[in-house]
Amino acid sequence: MTAETRSIHIHSDGEDIAGTLLSPETSVPGVLFVHGWGGSQQRDLARANKLAGLGCICLTFDLRGHEKTLAQQHTVTREHNLADVLAAYDHLIAQPSIDRESIAVIGTSYGGYLATLLTSLRPVRWLALRVPALYWDEEWTEPKQTLNRERLQDYRRRSLSSADNQALQACSEFQGDVLLVESEHDDFVPHATIMNYRAAFFQAHSMTHRIIDGADHALSTDEAQTAYTSHLSKWVTEMIIGSRTGQQ
Repeated sequence: MTAETRSIHIHSDGEDIAGTLLSPETSVPGVLFVHGWGGSQQRDLARANKLAGLGCICLTFDLRGHEKTLAQQHTVTREHNLADVLAAYDHLIAQPSIDRESIAVIGTSYGGYLATLLTSLRPVRWLALRVPALYWDEEWTEPKQTLNRERLQDYRRRSLSSADNQALQACSEFQGDVLLVESEHDDFVPHATIMNYRAAFFQAHSMTHRIIDGADHALSTDEAQTAYTSHLSKWVTEMIIGSRTGQQ
C-alpha cells in the first residue's frame, strides 16, 4: 500500500512550522513522530512511509529551532517545542479519517522527552521512545540551547523517581503500551536515564525494552538503523496493527 504524501504547515504560537503528512487510502490509527534536538523530520520520513504502508496515518514535522526555523535555535525553549508537539498532535487528529482513540507517538531523544509530556496533555494509546533524554524541570522557559551540558550529563546519571521530574511523572500516569529503545554505547542518554524511564512506567499496559547492540546515540551505522527499524516495525505490527485486526 502506498502512502499519499502532502507537505503542510502547522500553526504554533502564531508561527508556522513545516510538516509532512503521510496517509493511506483507508481510515486508520494516527502516528506522530517527534524528532530529537538537532534533527529534523527527514530522519523520520522513511519509517513514517513504512508505517503508512501498514495502514497508519503518519505525521512528521520540524520542531521550531530546526530546518527552516534554524535561526531560532538559540532562543527556542522547551515550552515552545512542547507547544509545537501539541499543535502537530491536534493537526493529526483533525484529519477526517483518523481514529482519535488510536494515536501513537514515536519520539527520539529530546523528542522522546517531549512525547512523554504530551501524554499528560492529550490522549495517547501507544508510546515509542528511542533513547529518550531527560531534563530537570527548572529553567523551563530558558532557551534549550543554554542548558548546561555537564550538569545535564550528571543529572541523567542519577536515580530519579516520578516525584523528581515532570516527564517521569507523566510516564507514571501513562496506561498505554510502551516501547523503550536503548543504544548500548550512548554518550548522551546513559543507561541510568533509560532505567528511570522504565521504572516510571509502572502503570503501563505493556512495556517492551530493547537494546541495540553496538549502537551509539545517533544510530550512526546502517546496522543500527536497520535494527531500530526492525524493532519499531515489529512493535507497531503487534500493538497498533494487531489491535485493528483483533489479534491483541
